[in-house]
Amino acid sequence: MKYAHFVMKILVIGSGGREHAIAWRLARDSGKPEIFCAPGNAGTARIATNVAISAEDVPALTAWAKQNRPDLTVVGPEVPLCLGVADAFVAEGLRVFGPCQAGAQMEGSKAFAKEVMTAAGVPTAKAVICTDVDSAMSALRDFTLPVVIKADGLAAGKGVVIAQTRDEATEAIREMLVDAKFGKAGSQVLIETFLDGEEASILALVDGEHAVLLPSSQDHKRAFDGDQGPNTGGMGAYSPAPVVTDAMLPKIRDRVILPVVRELKKRGIVYKGVLYAGLMIGRNGEINVLEFNCRFGDPETEAVLPRIGGDLIPALQACIDGTLSEELVTVRPEASVTVVVAAAGYPGSYEKGMAVNGLDEAEAAADAVFHAGTKVKDGAVVTSGGRILTVTGLGADLRSAVDKAYDGVRKIQIAGSRYRTDIAHRAFDRAPSC
Repeated sequence: MKYAHFVMKILVIGSGGREHAIAWRLARDSGKPEIFCAPGNAGTARIATNVAISAEDVPALTAWAKQNRPDLTVVGPEVPLCLGVADAFVAEGLRVFGPCQAGAQMEGSKAFAKEVMTAAGVPTAKAVICTDVDSAMSALRDFTLPVVIKADGLAAGKGVVIAQTRDEATEAIREMLVDAKFGKAGSQVLIETFLDGEEASILALVDGEHAVLLPSSQDHKRAFDGDQGPNTGGMGAYSPAPVVTDAMLPKIRDRVILPVVRELKKRGIVYKGVLYAGLMIGRNGEINVLEFNCRFGDPETEAVLPRIGGDLIPALQACIDGTLSEELVTVRPEASVTVVVAAAGYPGSYEKGMAVNGLDEAEAAADAVFHAGTKVKDGAVVTSGGRILTVTGLGADLRSAVDKAYDGVRKIQIAGSRYRTDIAHRAFDRAPSC
């Protein structure tokens, strides 16, 4: 008797480089799942079936899922999670990897996250939460310079200002509270003590009680070489980040991730999915939390997921089932570097519809080319966003991974595009032999 082979059906929600990387990694699992991406991009279209539904259209996503019954849904961006897409899917009996709406507040509200951290005893900067200019100006007097001003809600990674002067701090407060630069996201602000050190990212898989840390990484937020220019959604990343030593990892799990998971559980929130800790590592190895995110990072995901060996789907399933264990995650020894190719003008205004050439050559030179802001028009790939592509290279060490990533980047031809040439520079400044 012949038995039909079960092919798992997976929906990935989102359209960026992170979602392409998730789909790419899941497609490499031994079960060879059938993958759908909503809405996806020109890159995901090559390995999955794109579904023309916005990642933020929760009713339409839910309706599609009810009809098509994916065996697993992986949510990429923070906005649909904060809108309650996981809750909507669970209500329909669907399995979804990503926190409920209440848990997503860890990213959706910096004030909520700060309150949870304080209650859980997680090391973080002193902060005052303000909803009007007068109270903010009064609170500002108690902080030394530089001082950090944060919009409470989602601001696409651009709602944080490190003010070097009182005038800069005042301007940032007025832009958020008076001018509504970030809309509702800036209706309250956090004034925080500036923490000195080196930033790093830790993505943890969480099943409501247990946590497994994925390899460390470090993002590059500034637009230009030497960490100059405005903040962006991220211009590149690398993994591992040498600033995070092996000895720190148990401390991060036990003093940062698990206390938050337990505090949320006390509040009736069973957190399942990725809990992303943005950390500041001090000169003496002290660890403080800058922020939490409720999903895979971008572009960190493009650097981290290629380092995960074996099958990834069982670990995601275990997060849903509450059966997560270290044995379900295998880390490859290679280092990984991801470089973002961006449109001219990004993160400000930029043109769309530019032709994207050299993709096959780039994929041959590097290990992966993940599409971030692309679409297919008249059979050709064109740009549709500020961050266009992320090119990832793997190597025995960071130097070789950097070389491979840039070998791929140099094959890409997009009019006016640019990229940083110094991704992973902090690792080399720290330890030139990396």
